[in-house]
Amino acid sequence: MTATAVRVDPAPAAQAGRRRRSLGWVAVVPLLAFVAVAFGLPAIAMLDGAFTAKEPATGATSYTLDNLTTSLKGAYLTALLGSVKLSAVSAALGTLVGLPLAQAVVTSRFRALREAVLTASGVLANFGGVPLAFAFVATLGNAGVLTRHFGLTSKGWDLYSFWGLVVVYLYFLIPLMVLTVTPALDGLRVQWREAAMNNGATAVQYWRFVALPVLLPTLLGGFVLLFGSAFAAYATAAAMVGSSIPLVTLQIADAISGNVLVGQENVALALSLDMVLVAGLVMAVYLPLQRRSARWLA
Repeated sequence: MTATAVRVDPAPAAQAGRRRRSLGWVAVVPLLAFVAVAFGLPAIAMLDGAFTAKEPATGATSYTLDNLTTSLKGAYLTALLGSVKLSAVSAALGTLVGLPLAQAVVTSRFRALREAVLTASGVLANFGGVPLAFAFVATLGNAGVLTRHFGLTSKGWDLYSFWGLVVVYLYFLIPLMVLTVTPALDGLRVQWREAAMNNGATAVQYWRFVALPVLLPTLLGGFVLLFGSAFAAYATAAAMVGSSIPLVTLQIADAISGNVLVGQENVALALSLDMVLVAGLVMAVYLPLQRRSARWLA
């Protein structure tokens, strides 16, 4: 008996694959349209305004680099550096405090505690603005409940200072770090710890030579995420310290409200472009770290 070979025409399968891909593009069109309207048009307007200056005498507009040059000098540069410093310090402290808290949650035997902490972290990570500023003013301000009860003013405490603002920022940065690093801690293999212990390693050596190297991309990515969150914060600082601490977001608000020299109306857009560039650099660091961490913990 002769076996008959059955040929399968690949054309229908290929056509079906093309149809699925085309339908996938159709489904994503509304999202692309929303992104183009909500982000693309403001970005184009910001770029156009950042490089546009108006002549006070004639009212004529022209493209120039004066706005960007102005945004990187004097009080504007001080505010930009102040925001970078505040964000870096807050992100570093949030990373250092958030990691052990997340580890305590992951290793807890009480599932209810884990769920409660993660739920609270999700809420607190998005709690900011004027309500957060009011809560800290009422608690740790000059006439706050804890300030008066413990006599913190006589001990040098000042909520309306750089370190006071760092403490306020940590209120939402630490929960954000807990949410960020918890999945990575869940990805640490139990076999890795057991293998280290079987070879005579202590707990400190396990964390130093095994766990932390694996978690390093996630930790650096979390630091970058916290930095971006603190760098973009505005309402909390505006409600608490006003203009007493130089921050780029507060300078943008002053420029938008008209508190600028004649001919510098678009300096706020140039400052916004500076922030976008800093955020772009931050994301350029964050995305490769995230991919590298995913490879280890997948």
